Amino acid sequence: MTSSSGSLKLEIFHSDDKTPGKWSVPLGEEVFRRFLSGGGGSEKAVFGEGSIFSPFLFGKYFDPSDAFPLWDFEAEVLLASLRSLGQCRVDWSQTDQAYLLKADLPAVGKNNVQVYVNVNGKVMEISGQWNSNKKTVANGDWRSGRWWEYGYVRRLELPGDADTKNSEAFLSNKDDYSFLEIKIPKISSKNKF
Repeated sequence: MTSSSGSLKLEIFHSDDKTPGKWSVPLGEEVFRRFLSGGGGSEKAVFGEGSIFSPFLFGKYFDPSDAFPLWDFEAEVLLASLRSLGQCRVDWSQTDQAYLLKADLPAVGKNNVQVYVNVNGKVMEISGQWNSNKKTVANGDWRSGRWWEYGYVRRLELPGDADTKNSEAFLSNKDDYSFLEIKIPKISSKNKF
């Protein structure tokens, strides 16, 4: 489904994912540094400075497979140094009606971006595979091993008033990048009861 602006509406999967060992291998800081320094342009495009998938996005190291309470922080504060260097490729905000997330995604693996919300509605996951040429892991699911060698993920804790059932995600493709926009409506106080 394509919107009038040329954006592809992505399905947001609401599931209790039973993938064995999914995201169970943590991406430690030293492992990440070795991986990025030994990688090529694709790795740097996916995990480099300013990317939503970068472990250093929030000013200090944070494994992107761990859920981060994004909307507890102001984008202006956490992204100030990246913005001053012109390296910021992500933004988030909130209005009285919704939480918003906008991110440039690298062209690598751009056609397989997936958005999941766990069944209790507390965590949103943005993931995809960037390296489909690499041999798959033993159980066939790239998310169960050294996932960063195959794909990317950013897991976000959702606020208590997030209406995940009515959330929307859109992807616009450009030549060398894609633009992801996610809108998560807020449950109004009069609709809570």
